[in-house]
Amino acid sequence: MPYIKAHYHPFLFVLITMCAMAELGLTAYLISVGNESRNWPSTRYHSLLILFEFNAVWTTLFGAAYMLWIVDGAVHILASIASSIVWLAITSALWGAAAGTMHNTRTGGDCNWIPNSSGFVDGVSCDQLELSVSRCRETLTVEALGWVLFGLCVLTLLATCLWVRTSKRGYVSDSRRLV
Repeated sequence: MPYIKAHYHPFLFVLITMCAMAELGLTAYLISVGNESRNWPSTRYHSLLILFEFNAVWTTLFGAAYMLWIVDGAVHILASIASSIVWLAITSALWGAAAGTMHNTRTGGDCNWIPNSSGFVDGVSCDQLELSVSRCRETLTVEALGWVLFGLCVLTLLATCLWVRTSKRGYVSDSRRLV
């Protein structure tokens, strides 16, 4: 068990933080482009992007903080396993709710729109169609990253709970620390 204790937690937090940073960049870009063009498919979509942005900032800040505390070996209340479990539970709920709502809100299916030989599809030029396909794929990526972050948070939460459970069976000198 010492190998698992010392190695899985930082790796999972690095993955969570890196995915959140990717989500942060993509949602910031989509919000910026939407604000410039004032062309939102719906107010619900705009609000969902803001929720994804909040989740990404929340996850990036706290994920990076936990990583620094792990590397630093900090022993205080914010670096405890209990706070990690609470943070992971809240973050899992936020990502699950956001990704699930985006799945029900997003339109456009799988974004496989193929223009015909005339350069128009149902009266829409290929340039406009390519822009729509691009936005559709970006939205699909936002949703996919949300599901990935939800899965990573749940996986880390389960792994942490299992580690706590197995560490209670034997004597562990400092079970409050993440590593």
